[in-house]
Amino acid sequence: QEYRSEKSLEELTKLVPPECNCLREGKLQHLLARELVPGDVVSLSIGDRIPADIRLTEVSGPKALLVGLHKHTHTHTHTHTCMHVHKPARMLANRPLLPTSYGVVIGTGERSQFGEVFKMMQAEETPKTPLQKSMGKLGEQLTLFSFGIIGVIMFIGWLQGKQLLSMFTIGVSLAVAAIPEGLPIVVTVTLVLGVLRMAKKRVIVKKLPIVETLGCCNVLCSDKTGTLTANEMTVTQLVTSDGLHAEVSGVGYDGKGTVCLLPSKEVIKEFSNVSVGKLVEAGCVANNAVIRKNAVMGQPTEGALIALAMKMDLSDIKNSYVRKKEIPFSSEQKWMAVKCSPKNEDREDIYFMKGAFEEVICHCTMYNNGGIPLPLTPQLRSFCQQEKRRMGSLGLRVLALASGPELGRLTFLGLVGIIDPPRAGVREAVQVLSESGVSVKMITGDALETALAIGRNIGLGNGKLQAMSGEEVDSMEKDQLAEHASKVSVFFRTSPKHKLKIIKALQESGAIVAMTGDGVNDAVALKSADIGIAMGRTGTDVSKEAANMILVDDDFSAIMNAVEEGKGIFYNIKNFVRFQLSTSISALSLIALSTVFNLPSPLNAMQILWINIIMDGPPAQSSQKPDVCTGVRGLEHREGSTWERAGLGVEPVDKDALRQPPRSVKDTILSRALLLKVFLSAAVIISGTLFIFWKEMPEDKANTPRTTTMTFTCFVLFDLFNALTCRSQTKLIFEVGFLSNHMFLYSVLGSVLGQLAVIYIPPLQKVFQTENLGALDLLSLTGLASSVFIFSELLKLFEKYCPRAREVQTYHEDM
Repeated sequence: QEYRSEKSLEELTKLVPPECNCLREGKLQHLLARELVPGDVVSLSIGDRIPADIRLTEVSGPKALLVGLHKHTHTHTHTHTCMHVHKPARMLANRPLLPTSYGVVIGTGERSQFGEVFKMMQAEETPKTPLQKSMGKLGEQLTLFSFGIIGVIMFIGWLQGKQLLSMFTIGVSLAVAAIPEGLPIVVTVTLVLGVLRMAKKRVIVKKLPIVETLGCCNVLCSDKTGTLTANEMTVTQLVTSDGLHAEVSGVGYDGKGTVCLLPSKEVIKEFSNVSVGKLVEAGCVANNAVIRKNAVMGQPTEGALIALAMKMDLSDIKNSYVRKKEIPFSSEQKWMAVKCSPKNEDREDIYFMKGAFEEVICHCTMYNNGGIPLPLTPQLRSFCQQEKRRMGSLGLRVLALASGPELGRLTFLGLVGIIDPPRAGVREAVQVLSESGVSVKMITGDALETALAIGRNIGLGNGKLQAMSGEEVDSMEKDQLAEHASKVSVFFRTSPKHKLKIIKALQESGAIVAMTGDGVNDAVALKSADIGIAMGRTGTDVSKEAANMILVDDDFSAIMNAVEEGKGIFYNIKNFVRFQLSTSISALSLIALSTVFNLPSPLNAMQILWINIIMDGPPAQSSQKPDVCTGVRGLEHREGSTWERAGLGVEPVDKDALRQPPRSVKDTILSRALLLKVFLSAAVIISGTLFIFWKEMPEDKANTPRTTTMTFTCFVLFDLFNALTCRSQTKLIFEVGFLSNHMFLYSVLGSVLGQLAVIYIPPLQKVFQTENLGALDLLSLTGLASSVFIFSELLKLFEKYCPRAREVQTYHEDM
């Protein structure tokens, strides 16, 4: 079972294969990493995983900043052969920090350095999950307890003069029945089946422990761009430095649409308006994106600026310059710039810059007024600041653009407003998560106005938004931040170190934090969060590798399914534990009491083993729906004693599970409330079975076939009714749905038919020492056995409608 589960999880990883950009036949192509061969030239951008061992041939920016390079290392490019003359070689799975690097592939697959490391990783065993460890400890405790009781039973029987071989046989049978050897496997497979169910909902879970952690999550921090929003950028508004306003029509990256001056609605092409033309030119030149076949290869924000240039017939303006230098964007400086020289003109070099308004304006001393640079005045700064706030309040992402001969002497060109609409279903998901006790927080690098506009749009904080800037996060101590962070819904102008500090502060306050993101700047936060969630389509390789979960379709609302599954799995495992413990305790107590009072054994060894098949088999472990996932159809036939594992453990998730508050990580499987229910159920089963045993026992206390058959059948029916009521801890069977789990019903029917075969088929009668029973006998036994079901259902009803009982239940669960 574990092998098949691991193979199923391996199949899930194929849903997100590593990809790369490769230069072949002079064209940049998007390929799967496995298609690379030695000699291919790979193009690397920020956040890309290096897909193979390569030698760098071209690097933009300081070489020492590349991951894996020593600060004194130099790279050389041979202009004819395009091969690296000297090392270093970059190895598979490292990530470049700077854009537009190129390298020649020198090793792939098993012949790469990472392939050697992977071979060593294969020898390491995967650590057990916390739940598996706690269940293993529970199993050890129950095993010691069971062996102690069995030893006492055998010793008392020997003192009473019973045959040693007979007592030994009974002891071995009791050990098989009482020791919960199936618990660790049930837990593992239940978690795996939960992972596979989530995979069917397009959520990939990379590590099993995350499944159980999901049910504890009470804070969800999310990046804005590409996570809460669609990351499908489109420029909609322009404001030039000399006060002109323009609107942009058309969406996507096909270049269809127009740029119109307001209020005249005059359509602008190329440099028919110098101020707008220079603004668009700067956005096109200070750009690393490429649009091919209406798709962006690069950052969506840069793709939106290229699409804007296409609408003004300026998409080729980039070819008028030769790029000499690039200062890449970083979350700290919040701008990027390129140094270029005009191709066909004898002019001095020029810088083009784009980034956050507050940062770009600091590098400007002039502003553009119809093509003429004029000194930048405080009044103009104030005007641009107001325009930036106005555009931000509309939910637009605002970029400032500038150009000039030196970084400290740039000419301010204007502002570009880019819309990034919220993803479909995000508002509904935020509302449901909030109602279920999960606090949703947005952490973004955008300005306050943009962040608040998006926050209100998606319903954060129920409309009552509190915001905190990255600077405020920096200025606070850990304790102070932990106190304030829980009340804040929006964090703006944040960098990766701010995101990390926020998550650590929330964790210090006792929260279980999930973090969603898609960019390189989210990777550290994704790694440090209790649950890191990356976007499958728009997410960078870095973010996917750092995360524990991947939303294949970038569907934020899928997080609800994951949280629901996490909560349901924990409660389902508790259902299984309750059923197994109550049956084990009943079987042990039955034999122990008969031995202590010097009565004949009510069950023989074969009958006890049959009960074990029922307890560890169909009713307990056949509840898995066959359509959950085809990848687990092989999880069957374990030594002939189980049909399909993890039955009560994979009871369909309760529809109300998502509305339940997150559980505490300190919650144990075996709470006082659960133990109380286990002992009450066991008491009913023991009382009813002993009553039948006493009633059917002849006066000479001899153990006749009828006595054992009636006792044996009574216990089996008690077992089946107990399984039925253990499908839910709190809901009545009619609320759960009697027919909602068809496989469970089929398995119970199979168990009943098996019991009838044991009673009525002659060869089996000899093996199990049984005899035929009348119809009235079966009816009376069924009526008596149903008492455990009726008692448990009445107990649920009492807890449901008695406030005092609910308080006690909650207290015991907390304990």
